[in-house]
Amino acid sequence: MSTAIQVQDLSKQFVLRHTRSIKEAFVWLMKGRKGDLSEKFYALNEVSLQIEQGETVALLGLNGSGKSTLLKHISGVMLPDTGTVLTRGRVAGLIEVGAGFHPDLSGRDNVYLNGAILGMSESQIEERFDSIVEFSEIGQFIDTEVKFYSSGMYLRLAFSVAVHTNPEVFLVDEILAVGDEPFQKKCIAKIKELAAAGRTLVVVSHDLDLVAQICERGVLLEHGRIVMDGPVGDVVARLRDRP
Repeated sequence: MSTAIQVQDLSKQFVLRHTRSIKEAFVWLMKGRKGDLSEKFYALNEVSLQIEQGETVALLGLNGSGKSTLLKHISGVMLPDTGTVLTRGRVAGLIEVGAGFHPDLSGRDNVYLNGAILGMSESQIEERFDSIVEFSEIGQFIDTEVKFYSSGMYLRLAFSVAVHTNPEVFLVDEILAVGDEPFQKKCIAKIKELAAAGRTLVVVSHDLDLVAQICERGVLLEHGRIVMDGPVGDVVARLRDRP
């Protein structure tokens, strides 16, 4: 079995800006701006993770634990401060609703644009276009500018384009919560279909019942570090047992 995702000693810091009183800001200026009015925190702190081809993995943790930040690094949306992320094969998925979509273009134009961003050729997009539209249930709105779409319509079209790229690695972050229930079920069925076909899946979700259905392995993050990695049922149980 070959490695699909290799994360090695990955660290990412963000700056927290603090609002200070006028008096504090004045003193800071009079001291020649010594000291910082902001502080840094580690969203990810020396994280190492290996995911094999065909594994289905849930990244779990409370808000601020670093799971979405880790997923964005795997997707290439973010670059690490230190460490490396290596992926094998085509990586696609849904990290943010409508990422890669241009609001002033029609749904049709955005299918071609987003498909190209995700690595499909024009001929591949043409070949799969009808299937993309059918799955998305956009119908007559395919030639409407996407700035007039609801968040649910955005989601359906974005998800449909992503799954039709036939990715080796498929990433999903929380946004299944945006769609209506029938479409959620349709998405979950498609994700299970990808898993059954041997694709590598990495999922971030607060819906513990859902990830237990889809994933076999769970990775629990706390304060930017991995604290547990094992069967998803065990990791979900630990998360549920937290005070």
